[in-house]
Amino acid sequence: MLKVIHTMLRVADEQASLDFYQKALGFELKEVRGFSDFKLIYLKDSGSDFELELTVNKGNTEPYDIGNGYGHIALVTENLEALHSQITQLGYDPKPIKTFAPEGQFVARFFFIQDPDGYDIEIIERSERYR
Repeated sequence: MLKVIHTMLRVADEQASLDFYQKALGFELKEVRGFSDFKLIYLKDSGSDFELELTVNKGNTEPYDIGNGYGHIALVTENLEALHSQITQLGYDPKPIKTFAPEGQFVARFFFIQDPDGYDIEIIERSERYR
């Protein structure tokens, strides 16, 4: 049986990325592994064994091209309004909270925010489907 263990994102500004994921989204620093050409930074959420792996390529000075294949990473929270407010107070710019209910059928309440490298993060309110 397979188990998802991490997602890797290449980041240009190590400190800006750490500030965002730790302060705005509450990830915990688990491990940093430095190599001659790159650094791997492992962050963990509080609700699972899943890790976010940030890769910092030494000497890179250009922003990364996210391309048109990447969608988003989704995170779930108990209190969408409180987290939205907290993230805003930290100086980040989350999109407005939306309710997704196509054809009158409730699916989710959520908002999006971009990390310092432009990766989309979806924050979803915990519900029957999203735990």
